[in-house]
Amino acid sequence: MTGRVPVRDLRSLPVGDHALLVELPGGREAEALHTELLRRRAAGTLPPVREIVPAARTVLLDGVDDPRALARELAGWAVPDLDPRAERSVEIPVRYDGPDLPDVAALWGVSVEEAVRIHAAAEFRVAFCGFAPGFGYLTGLPQRYAVPRRPTPRTAVPAGSLALAGAYSGVYPRSSPGGWQLIGSTDAVLWDPARDPAALLSPGTRVRFLPEGS
Repeated sequence: MTGRVPVRDLRSLPVGDHALLVELPGGREAEALHTELLRRRAAGTLPPVREIVPAARTVLLDGVDDPRALARELAGWAVPDLDPRAERSVEIPVRYDGPDLPDVAALWGVSVEEAVRIHAAAEFRVAFCGFAPGFGYLTGLPQRYAVPRRPTPRTAVPAGSLALAGAYSGVYPRSSPGGWQLIGSTDAVLWDPARDPAALLSPGTRVRFLPEGS
């Protein structure tokens, strides 16, 4: 993607004395603003901020000396669109063997083989992290492939499960309850406290899933 992302529709809300919550029209704008904030902080052109936390349509800036002054500054920004070439990339081997894969293929109106091809051909990006340490919410599938959560969540989803919900893909870093549609599995370690960084995926990381045996 190239060009500029408009920021005139952003809404900045002070949170306490030293934080600012920036609301944006959609996920793409939030991702672009998060990327620009990181770039400016690294360049030393952003006022001091302790944490920058992206979410689906917001970015939280914590540890800000003057949130209202920063809000006024953000309102005048012209934020560059996302540049995939500037982002870290990760390849994750995956087995497309999830129990919900046939249901997902049916929702998409394609065969199981075509569903695998569609998912593996996409280039994903970590929009934000949450739910569990190491869990990244990945965008990249066209909206027409969004799928609902399962009507009844599973009480235990195995670690390494590749799953879909709404427009997002994600990999469960550890066994936990979950209601996402399971389409595959991987042996990749998403979260390792002994590793630096502990999380394999972080906001802005580009991700490709590589079908094992292909």
